[in-house]
Amino acid sequence: MHDFLFIAAAHFLSLLSPGPDFFLIARTSLAHGWRGAAGTCVGITVANAVFIVAAFAGLSVLKAGSTAFLVVRLAGCAYLLYLGWLFLRHAGKSRLDAKPATGKARWRGGVAMGFVSAILNPKNALFYVSLATVLAARQTSPVAIVAYGAWMIVAVLAWDMAVALAIGSSALRQRFARALPLLERLSGMMLIVLAVVLLADQAGNGSR
Repeated sequence: MHDFLFIAAAHFLSLLSPGPDFFLIARTSLAHGWRGAAGTCVGITVANAVFIVAAFAGLSVLKAGSTAFLVVRLAGCAYLLYLGWLFLRHAGKSRLDAKPATGKARWRGGVAMGFVSAILNPKNALFYVSLATVLAARQTSPVAIVAYGAWMIVAVLAWDMAVALAIGSSALRQRFARALPLLERLSGMMLIVLAVVLLADQAGNGSR
């Protein structure tokens, strides 16, 4: 029970930390409602599941300092810059329709964008590899590891959907109708700043 509480608390605190996934869900929810953001939440969850399975299966290719981790980090920075540019480019062009945007094409597009956002987030890779290292050191049983992994996958989906529901409600969307262009610009700038910080950190590590 003690190990489970530690894992659950650490994972929840990680979810609370605003990152690219949060900004993507927030922007999609405000622009298209929580139903329009559901695909994004599913894509993010699938990407987290990939990291969880890889980390708990003992794969170490994404450990900090590895070539694979460097590739993911640089690709993630490029994607953050792209997302930031998209947010800035389309700021003020999103219409808050009374009827939330739905449809298979939008849902599939949301899944793809959410998956790419989460799979190229180096924080996700490091976090799950670190947790897997802790569990391995404590000689956690395979059954418990599977249970922890399943719990974290469900927690990611539940949290992301809760964020989408809270931000994408009709009342809140209409209240933020005038502020949406500003929020999109702020989100775009935050994503670009995050990418620049990650690139600067990588450059600093590379010069040592």
